[in-house]
Amino acid sequence: MAPTRSTDVERSLGRRMRGAAGLAALAGLAWVARDVPAALGGRLAGARAERAARSPQFRDGTFHNQAGTRTMVADPGRNLLRELIFGKQKRRPTAPVPLLRPSASPAADTTDELNIVWYGHASVLIEIEGRRVLLDPVWSDRCSPSALVGPRRLHEPPVRLDELPPLDAILISHDHYDHLDMATVRALLAGQSAPFLVPLGVGAHLDRWGVPADRIIELDWSESHQVAGLEITATAAQHFSGRGLRRDGTLWSSWVVAGARRTVFYTGDSGYFDGYAAIGAEHGPFDVTLMQIGAYDRAWPTIHMFPEEAVNAHLDLRGGLFIPVHWATFNLALHDWSEPVNRLWAEAKARDVRLAVPRPGERVVVEDPPAVDGWWQSVA
Repeated sequence: MAPTRSTDVERSLGRRMRGAAGLAALAGLAWVARDVPAALGGRLAGARAERAARSPQFRDGTFHNQAGTRTMVADPGRNLLRELIFGKQKRRPTAPVPLLRPSASPAADTTDELNIVWYGHASVLIEIEGRRVLLDPVWSDRCSPSALVGPRRLHEPPVRLDELPPLDAILISHDHYDHLDMATVRALLAGQSAPFLVPLGVGAHLDRWGVPADRIIELDWSESHQVAGLEITATAAQHFSGRGLRRDGTLWSSWVVAGARRTVFYTGDSGYFDGYAAIGAEHGPFDVTLMQIGAYDRAWPTIHMFPEEAVNAHLDLRGGLFIPVHWATFNLALHDWSEPVNRLWAEAKARDVRLAVPRPGERVVVEDPPAVDGWWQSVA
Protein backbone atom coordinates (compact mmCIF):
# COMPACT_ATOMS: atom_id res chain seq x y z
CA MET A 1 0.00 0.00 0.00
CA ALA A 2 1.46 3.40 -1.00
CA PRO A 3 2.15 5.85 1.82
CA THR A 4 -0.41 8.59 2.21
CA ARG A 5 0.44 12.25 1.77
CA SER A 6 -0.04 12.80 5.53
CA THR A 7 2.54 10.06 6.29
CA ASP A 8 5.08 11.71 3.95
CA VAL A 9 4.53 15.04 5.66
CA GLU A 10 4.97 13.50 9.12
CA ARG A 11 8.23 11.81 8.07
CA SER A 12 9.56 14.99 6.54
CA LEU A 13 8.62 16.94 9.64
CA GLY A 14 10.31 14.32 11.83
CA ARG A 15 13.54 14.54 9.83
CA ARG A 16 13.50 18.31 10.08
CA MET A 17 12.89 18.17 13.83
CA ARG A 18 15.75 15.69 14.35
CA GLY A 19 18.00 17.85 12.21
CA ALA A 20 17.03 20.93 14.19
CA ALA A 21 17.63 19.09 17.46
CA GLY A 22 21.06 17.97 16.23
CA LEU A 23 21.98 21.51 15.22
CA ALA A 24 20.75 22.80 18.57
CA ALA A 25 22.88 20.21 20.38
CA LEU A 26 25.95 21.15 18.34
CA ALA A 27 25.28 24.81 18.99
CA GLY A 28 24.96 24.06 22.70
CA LEU A 29 28.26 22.19 22.74
CA ALA A 30 29.93 25.02 20.82
CA TRP A 31 28.54 27.53 23.33
CA VAL A 32 29.78 25.55 26.33
CA ALA A 33 33.19 25.00 24.70
CA ARG A 34 33.61 28.61 23.60
CA ASP A 35 36.00 29.40 26.46
CA VAL A 36 38.21 26.31 26.13
CA PRO A 37 40.82 27.88 23.80
CA ALA A 38 41.17 30.89 26.11
CA ALA A 39 41.31 28.68 29.21
CA LEU A 40 44.34 26.91 27.77
CA GLY A 41 46.14 30.21 28.34
CA GLY A 42 48.89 32.02 26.49
CA ARG A 43 52.33 31.09 25.23
CA LEU A 44 55.68 32.57 26.11
CA ALA A 45 56.64 35.29 23.66
CA GLY A 46 58.45 38.59 23.53
CA ALA A 47 59.93 39.97 26.73
CA ARG A 48 58.48 37.15 28.86
CA ALA A 49 60.19 34.54 26.71
CA GLU A 50 63.47 36.45 26.78
CA ARG A 51 63.38 36.67 30.55
CA ALA A 52 62.52 32.97 30.90
CA ALA A 53 65.49 32.08 28.72
CA ARG A 54 67.81 33.81 31.20
CA SER A 55 66.57 31.72 34.14
CA PRO A 56 68.93 29.08 35.61
CA GLN A 57 65.87 26.80 35.60
CA PHE A 58 65.35 27.14 31.82
CA ARG A 59 67.21 25.19 29.15
CA ASP A 60 66.43 23.53 25.83
CA GLY A 61 63.14 25.40 25.63
CA THR A 62 61.60 24.30 28.94
CA PHE A 63 61.89 24.73 32.70
CA HIS A 64 63.51 22.02 34.82
CA ASN A 65 63.65 20.83 38.41
CA GLN A 66 66.88 20.93 40.37
CA ALA A 67 67.08 17.14 40.18
CA GLY A 68 65.86 14.80 37.45
CA THR A 69 62.21 13.81 37.86
CA ARG A 70 59.59 11.84 35.93
CA THR A 71 55.91 12.66 35.95
CA MET A 72 55.08 8.95 35.58
CA VAL A 73 57.04 5.93 36.79
CA ALA A 74 56.55 2.52 35.19
CA ASP A 75 54.72 0.07 37.45
CA PRO A 76 54.70 -3.37 35.76
CA GLY A 77 51.46 -5.27 36.12
CA ARG A 78 49.45 -2.23 37.14
CA ASN A 79 46.75 -0.80 34.89
CA LEU A 80 46.01 2.75 36.04
CA LEU A 81 43.00 3.15 33.72
CA ARG A 82 41.43 -0.04 35.01
CA GLU A 83 42.11 1.03 38.58
CA LEU A 84 40.60 4.43 37.90
CA ILE A 85 37.37 2.85 36.61
CA PHE A 86 37.10 -0.29 38.70
CA GLY A 87 39.26 0.45 41.74
CA LYS A 88 37.72 -0.12 45.16
CA GLN A 89 39.07 3.07 46.72
CA LYS A 90 36.51 5.42 48.30
CA ARG A 91 37.54 8.50 46.38
CA ARG A 92 34.58 10.63 47.39
CA PRO A 93 33.08 11.53 50.77
CA THR A 94 29.88 9.69 51.64
CA ALA A 95 28.16 12.78 53.05
CA PRO A 96 28.45 16.54 52.49
CA VAL A 97 31.75 18.05 53.57
CA PRO A 98 31.03 20.43 56.48
CA LEU A 99 31.63 24.06 55.54
CA LEU A 100 32.08 27.07 57.78
CA ARG A 101 31.88 30.77 57.12
CA PRO A 102 34.99 32.44 58.52
CA SER A 103 34.32 34.21 61.78
CA ALA A 104 35.55 37.74 62.27
CA SER A 105 39.29 38.05 62.71
CA PRO A 106 40.03 38.11 66.45
CA ALA A 107 43.01 40.44 66.14
CA ALA A 108 42.30 43.95 67.38
CA ASP A 109 46.01 44.79 67.15
CA THR A 110 47.24 43.40 63.83
CA THR A 111 50.95 43.82 64.66
CA ASP A 112 51.39 40.09 65.35
CA GLU A 113 48.30 38.83 63.53
CA LEU A 114 48.59 35.51 61.73
CA ASN A 115 45.48 33.60 60.71
CA ILE A 116 44.82 31.06 57.98
CA VAL A 117 41.51 30.45 56.19
CA TRP A 118 41.47 27.31 54.03
CA TYR A 119 38.72 27.42 51.40
CA GLY A 120 39.36 23.94 50.02
CA HIS A 121 42.05 22.24 47.92
CA ALA A 122 44.96 24.72 47.73
CA SER A 123 42.94 27.95 47.98
CA VAL A 124 44.01 29.72 51.17
CA LEU A 125 43.77 33.20 52.65
CA ILE A 126 46.73 34.32 54.76
CA GLU A 127 45.94 37.12 57.21
CA ILE A 128 49.33 38.43 58.29
CA GLU A 129 50.03 41.64 60.21
CA GLY A 130 46.93 43.35 58.85
CA ARG A 131 47.54 42.25 55.24
CA ARG A 132 45.68 39.68 53.15
CA VAL A 133 47.32 37.27 50.70
CA LEU A 134 45.29 34.76 48.65
CA LEU A 135 46.90 31.54 47.40
CA ASP A 136 45.96 29.55 44.28
CA PRO A 137 42.29 30.61 44.13
CA VAL A 138 40.00 28.19 42.28
CA TRP A 139 36.27 28.83 42.65
CA SER A 140 35.01 27.12 39.47
CA ASP A 141 32.95 23.93 39.56
CA ARG A 142 35.60 21.98 37.65
CA CYS A 143 39.39 22.21 37.52
CA SER A 144 39.43 21.89 33.76
CA PRO A 145 39.40 24.05 30.63
CA SER A 146 35.88 22.73 30.01
CA ALA A 147 32.68 23.23 31.96
CA LEU A 148 31.50 19.78 30.79
CA VAL A 149 34.36 17.44 31.66
CA GLY A 150 37.12 17.25 34.21
CA PRO A 151 37.31 16.81 37.99
CA ARG A 152 34.31 18.37 39.68
CA ARG A 153 34.23 19.91 43.13
CA LEU A 154 33.30 17.64 46.01
CA HIS A 155 32.09 20.62 48.05
CA GLU A 156 31.07 24.18 47.31
CA PRO A 157 33.37 27.09 48.14
CA PRO A 158 32.52 28.19 51.69
CA VAL A 159 32.30 31.84 50.59
CA ARG A 160 31.67 33.62 47.30
CA LEU A 161 34.54 35.41 45.61
CA ASP A 162 32.79 38.75 46.09
CA GLU A 163 32.72 38.07 49.83
CA LEU A 164 36.51 38.01 50.12
CA PRO A 165 38.08 40.93 51.98
CA PRO A 166 40.26 43.42 50.09
CA LEU A 167 43.43 41.58 49.11
CA ASP A 168 47.01 42.83 49.07
CA ALA A 169 48.43 40.07 46.86
CA ILE A 170 47.30 36.98 44.94
CA LEU A 171 49.90 34.21 44.59
CA ILE A 172 49.85 31.44 41.98
CA SER A 173 52.15 28.43 42.45
CA HIS A 174 51.92 27.01 38.90
CA ASP A 175 49.61 26.80 35.91
CA HIS A 176 47.76 23.50 36.45
CA TYR A 177 43.97 23.85 36.37
CA ASP A 178 43.48 23.04 40.05
CA HIS A 179 45.72 26.02 40.93
CA LEU A 180 45.12 28.53 38.13
CA ASP A 181 41.54 29.05 36.98
CA MET A 182 40.59 31.50 34.25
CA ALA A 183 37.11 32.33 35.55
CA THR A 184 38.41 32.96 39.06
CA VAL A 185 41.24 35.16 37.78
CA ARG A 186 38.81 37.22 35.74
CA ALA A 187 36.49 37.65 38.72
CA LEU A 188 39.39 38.74 40.93
CA LEU A 189 40.55 41.11 38.21
CA ALA A 190 37.16 42.81 38.31
CA GLY A 191 36.56 42.68 42.06
CA GLN A 192 40.02 43.26 43.54
CA SER A 193 42.96 45.56 42.89
CA ALA A 194 45.73 43.29 44.21
CA PRO A 195 48.66 42.26 42.01
CA PHE A 196 49.16 38.67 40.86
CA LEU A 197 52.55 37.23 41.82
CA VAL A 198 53.38 34.26 39.62
CA PRO A 199 56.35 32.11 38.58
CA LEU A 200 58.15 32.92 35.33
CA GLY A 201 56.01 32.44 32.24
CA VAL A 202 52.64 32.24 34.01
CA GLY A 203 52.11 35.89 33.19
CA ALA A 204 51.48 34.82 29.58
CA HIS A 205 48.22 33.16 30.71
CA LEU A 206 47.17 36.25 32.64
CA ASP A 207 47.99 38.44 29.63
CA ARG A 208 45.58 36.43 27.51
CA TRP A 209 42.85 36.75 30.15
CA GLY A 210 43.04 40.53 30.24
CA VAL A 211 45.09 41.13 33.39
CA PRO A 212 46.99 44.40 32.86
CA ALA A 213 50.77 44.29 32.90
CA ASP A 214 51.01 46.45 36.01
CA ARG A 215 49.15 43.77 38.00
CA ILE A 216 51.44 40.90 36.95
CA ILE A 217 54.69 40.28 38.81
CA GLU A 218 56.72 37.32 37.53
CA LEU A 219 59.42 35.87 39.76
CA ASP A 220 62.12 33.25 39.38
CA TRP A 221 63.15 31.07 42.30
CA SER A 222 64.85 33.10 45.06
CA GLU A 223 63.46 36.38 43.73
CA SER A 224 61.42 38.58 46.07
CA HIS A 225 58.91 41.39 45.75
CA GLN A 226 57.69 43.87 48.34
CA VAL A 227 53.90 44.19 48.62
CA ALA A 228 52.14 46.25 51.29
CA GLY A 229 55.01 45.84 53.74
CA LEU A 230 55.34 42.09 53.10
CA GLU A 231 58.30 40.41 51.44
CA ILE A 232 57.06 37.65 49.14
CA THR A 233 59.63 35.25 47.74
CA ALA A 234 59.28 32.57 45.07
CA THR A 235 61.14 29.47 46.25
CA ALA A 236 61.96 26.14 44.67
CA ALA A 237 59.54 23.25 44.22
CA GLN A 238 59.78 19.90 42.46
CA HIS A 239 56.90 19.60 40.05
CA PHE A 240 56.00 20.39 36.40
CA SER A 241 53.61 22.62 34.45
CA GLY A 242 51.34 22.68 31.44
CA ARG A 243 47.74 23.40 30.44
CA GLY A 244 47.71 21.79 26.99
CA LEU A 245 49.95 19.41 25.10
CA ARG A 246 53.11 21.35 25.88
CA ARG A 247 54.85 20.60 29.18
CA ASP A 248 57.05 22.82 31.35
CA GLY A 249 56.73 26.02 29.34
CA THR A 250 56.15 27.93 32.60
CA LEU A 251 57.84 27.68 35.98
CA TRP A 252 56.37 26.26 39.21
CA SER A 253 57.24 27.45 42.71
CA SER A 254 56.62 27.39 46.42
CA TRP A 255 56.18 30.69 48.28
CA VAL A 256 57.47 32.45 51.39
CA VAL A 257 55.30 35.24 52.80
CA ALA A 258 57.17 37.27 55.41
CA GLY A 259 56.03 40.22 57.45
CA ALA A 260 58.01 42.13 60.03
CA ARG A 261 57.37 39.41 62.64
CA ARG A 262 55.47 36.52 61.10
CA THR A 263 56.41 34.09 58.31
CA VAL A 264 54.42 31.57 56.26
CA PHE A 265 55.53 28.87 53.81
CA TYR A 266 53.35 27.33 51.09
CA THR A 267 54.53 24.30 49.11
CA GLY A 268 52.46 24.66 45.97
CA ASP A 269 52.63 21.20 44.40
CA SER A 270 55.90 19.37 44.92
CA GLY A 271 57.61 16.10 45.53
CA TYR A 272 59.90 15.79 48.53
CA PHE A 273 63.41 17.09 47.84
CA ASP A 274 66.39 18.50 49.70
CA GLY A 275 65.41 22.02 48.71
CA TYR A 276 63.14 22.21 51.76
CA ALA A 277 66.11 22.16 54.12
CA ALA A 278 67.75 24.94 52.11
CA ILE A 279 64.56 27.05 52.20
CA GLY A 280 64.26 26.47 55.95
CA ALA A 281 67.86 27.52 56.49
CA GLU A 282 67.46 30.72 54.44
CA HIS A 283 63.92 31.82 55.28
CA GLY A 284 62.82 29.88 58.36
CA PRO A 285 61.77 29.21 60.96
CA PHE A 286 58.15 29.51 59.84
CA ASP A 287 55.20 30.20 62.11
CA VAL A 288 53.03 28.02 59.88
CA THR A 289 53.51 25.82 56.83
CA LEU A 290 50.77 25.08 54.29
CA MET A 291 51.68 21.66 52.97
CA GLN A 292 50.39 19.63 50.02
CA ILE A 293 49.30 16.20 51.27
CA GLY A 294 46.91 14.81 48.64
CA ALA A 295 46.82 13.49 45.07
CA TYR A 296 49.88 11.27 45.51
CA ASP A 297 50.56 7.87 44.02
CA ARG A 298 53.52 5.55 43.63
CA ALA A 299 53.18 6.16 39.86
CA TRP A 300 54.26 9.81 40.34
CA PRO A 301 56.34 9.78 43.54
CA THR A 302 58.71 12.64 42.70
CA ILE A 303 56.15 15.35 41.89
CA HIS A 304 53.63 15.06 44.78
CA MET A 305 54.47 14.36 48.39
CA PHE A 306 53.05 11.51 50.41
CA PRO A 307 51.72 12.71 53.79
CA GLU A 308 54.71 11.34 55.68
CA GLU A 309 57.03 13.19 53.31
CA ALA A 310 55.10 16.38 53.93
CA VAL A 311 55.89 16.00 57.63
CA ASN A 312 59.57 15.51 56.73
CA ALA A 313 59.44 18.68 54.65
CA HIS A 314 57.73 20.62 57.47
CA LEU A 315 60.54 19.64 59.84
CA ASP A 316 63.19 20.48 57.22
CA LEU A 317 61.58 23.91 56.89
CA ARG A 318 61.67 24.44 60.66
CA GLY A 319 57.91 24.88 60.65
CA GLY A 320 55.74 25.63 63.66
CA LEU A 321 52.09 24.80 62.94
CA PHE A 322 51.34 22.39 60.07
CA ILE A 323 48.13 22.99 58.08
CA PRO A 324 47.41 20.51 55.25
CA VAL A 325 46.17 21.64 51.85
CA HIS A 326 45.57 20.02 48.45
CA TRP A 327 43.01 17.49 49.63
CA ALA A 328 39.22 17.12 50.12
CA THR A 329 37.95 19.24 47.19
CA PHE A 330 38.86 17.48 43.91
CA ASN A 331 39.28 13.78 43.16
CA LEU A 332 42.71 13.81 41.49
CA ALA A 333 44.28 10.48 42.49
CA LEU A 334 43.46 6.86 43.28
CA HIS A 335 43.66 6.92 47.08
CA ASP A 336 40.69 7.11 49.43
CA TRP A 337 39.28 10.61 49.96
CA SER A 338 40.28 10.67 53.63
CA GLU A 339 43.52 8.69 53.39
CA PRO A 340 45.87 11.71 53.12
CA VAL A 341 44.66 13.35 56.31
CA ASN A 342 44.44 10.06 58.23
CA ARG A 343 48.06 9.28 57.36
CA LEU A 344 49.09 12.82 58.18
CA TRP A 345 47.40 12.76 61.61
CA ALA A 346 49.14 9.51 62.53
CA GLU A 347 52.54 10.80 61.40
CA ALA A 348 52.13 14.16 63.12
CA LYS A 349 51.31 12.45 66.42
CA ALA A 350 54.23 10.07 66.05
CA ARG A 351 56.68 12.93 65.44
CA ASP A 352 55.17 15.50 67.82
CA VAL A 353 54.27 17.98 65.07
CA ARG A 354 51.71 20.70 65.87
CA LEU A 355 48.78 20.14 63.51
CA ALA A 356 45.55 21.91 62.62
CA VAL A 357 43.03 20.39 60.19
CA PRO A 358 40.36 23.03 59.58
CA ARG A 359 37.06 22.52 57.88
CA PRO A 360 36.74 24.48 54.62
CA GLY A 361 36.10 28.10 55.59
CA GLU A 362 37.31 27.75 59.17
CA ARG A 363 39.74 30.44 60.35
CA VAL A 364 42.79 29.09 62.17
CA VAL A 365 44.44 31.51 64.59
CA VAL A 366 48.01 30.25 64.42
CA GLU A 367 48.76 31.11 68.04
CA ASP A 368 45.63 29.28 69.23
CA PRO A 369 44.71 26.60 66.67
CA PRO A 370 41.70 24.32 67.13
CA ALA A 371 42.38 20.80 68.38
CA VAL A 372 42.31 18.12 65.70
CA ASP A 373 38.94 16.41 66.10
CA GLY A 374 38.78 14.03 63.14
CA TRP A 375 35.78 15.83 61.61
CA TRP A 376 36.40 14.25 58.20
CA GLN A 377 35.90 10.72 59.52
CA SER A 378 32.14 11.20 59.87
CA VAL A 379 31.79 11.96 56.13
CA ALA A 380 34.50 9.65 54.71
